[in-house]
Amino acid sequence: MTDQVKDTAGSAGNKWNAMSEDQKKETFDKLPTEQKKGQTYTEWITSGYHNQYENWMPWIEDKYLSWFSKDNKASYATKDTLDKSKVTGISQVDKLQDDTNNLVSGQFGQGGLLQPVGDMVSKEGVNRAERGGKDDSGSYGGPAASVTDPMAKTAKGASDGVTSGASSVGSTVTGGAKSAGGYVSSLWGGGKEEAKK
Repeated sequence: MTDQVKDTAGSAGNKWNAMSEDQKKETFDKLPTEQKKGQTYTEWITSGYHNQYENWMPWIEDKYLSWFSKDNKASYATKDTLDKSKVTGISQVDKLQDDTNNLVSGQFGQGGLLQPVGDMVSKEGVNRAERGGKDDSGSYGGPAASVTDPMAKTAKGASDGVTSGASSVGSTVTGGAKSAGGYVSSLWGGGKEEAKK
C-alpha cells in the first residue's frame, strides 16, 4: 500500500514537473472556485511547493543522516546539544568531553543500545513536528486515521494541539539532553566555571 502511494505521488510529481508554466496556469484556471480557496495563482503554486517541502524534507534529512553518519535525528540533536556544553577550553578535557558526548548520543543512533527509542523519537516526534503533526502519509492519526483525521479537519484547533504535542515530545528529548549535558559537563569541571561567572 505504501509503495502504491509513493508511486502515485512520484508519478504525479513527475507529471507536474514536466508541465510548462502556461500548462500550470491553465490547470489552476480550470480548478473549481472552492478548490482555489480564494488564492491567486502565485499563492496556489507557493502552497504546492510548501506542501512538497513538508512531505519530502524530513525523509531527505533521515536518509542523509543514515547514509553519511551513524545518527538519527534524536542522536544528532543530542550530540549537538551536548557539544554546546563545553566550558573548559582545555584541549584534553574538551577531547574527553567530546568522546563522552559521542558515547551518550551514539546510544540513540545506528547500532546503539537505545536505537529503537531514537528512531521512534525521530519519526514520531521530530518528523511529525516538522510536518505540522502529520505522519509520513499525511495523516494525523496513523492507524486510527479514519477516526482522527475527520476530527482534525473539522475542529479548528485540533491540528495545533497535535503539533504542540509533537513539539513537546521533541523539547522533552532536547531538555533531557540538556540536563544530561549539564551533568556531564559538571563531571569535567563545568560546574566550577559556572560558579565563577
